[in-house]
Amino acid sequence: MTYYLLTYEHRGLPRAGLLVNQFVYDLVDVTGRREWHSIIDMLNDWAEAQAVIAGLVDTLPGQGIPLDDVKLLAPILYPGAIYCAGANYIDHVAEMQKAQGLPVGPTAKERGDTPWHFLKTSRGSIVGPNTVVAVPVDIQWLDWEIELAAVIGKIARNVSAAEALEYVAGYTIANDLSARDYMKRDKQDPSSPFFFDWIGQKCFDGACPIGPWIVPTRFLPNAHNLSMRLWVGDELMQDSNSSQLIFSVAEQIETLSAHRTLYPGDLILTGTPAGVGMGRRRFLQSGESVRLWIEGIGEFTHQI
Repeated sequence: MTYYLLTYEHRGLPRAGLLVNQFVYDLVDVTGRREWHSIIDMLNDWAEAQAVIAGLVDTLPGQGIPLDDVKLLAPILYPGAIYCAGANYIDHVAEMQKAQGLPVGPTAKERGDTPWHFLKTSRGSIVGPNTVVAVPVDIQWLDWEIELAAVIGKIARNVSAAEALEYVAGYTIANDLSARDYMKRDKQDPSSPFFFDWIGQKCFDGACPIGPWIVPTRFLPNAHNLSMRLWVGDELMQDSNSSQLIFSVAEQIETLSAHRTLYPGDLILTGTPAGVGMGRRRFLQSGESVRLWIEGIGEFTHQI
């Protein structure tokens, strides 16, 4: 039976939970494993946890909490690291090249390059469903980016692409919110390595809404053919498919793990498709809502 991993609020505190048939069950209560009070703690024992959970989901009593009565938090509080792929969707790269008046050229992969990532902060950036994200001071160009996020399930170092998906516990949805006003430091020469500001653009408070839960890989065996959509209010902005990925999830893990150790609970935001605000000069305004949906995972909404 399909189950989902989530974090919910109980008496003002975060608790790890299982979602089965639209009911939420406390992970510690149903497994008897007191050390699994958070999703990261459970992921640290992911091989064992999978077996334990698989053995009990079909026998859970009908005494869970209805999903509608639960306050969902970000499914992981908090990742040790958040790696974000840049320029990793075919349609998005073409969109941005056109917006800059550049010819649509070969992708980085076609040029023989490797995946490129930047970092987001964790505790400051991560927020969950139905959160209100405050617009940073002096930001006029606040942009959206729906992303399929891979959740690491065991320590990965020097992992090959052929083995990489064995290290993924599951997938969730992320919005890589971006303050485009801070893309560049105009007082720096464009040739300077300090010209681009990835911290200012990507790491403000609330810059990474994620949710609504984690779908284990056993229930999402092909993450590279998933429809994905993002709406601002009722207006559909992004409508694409993860088949547009330039570098696969496995290729990204291979590149990342060659230089650093990936740990359980780390997130890899795998890139965004076409339809971001920058390409159309339309940005998020205070009072608007953003809804994100990925096939096989679900959807969540947050406010601005």
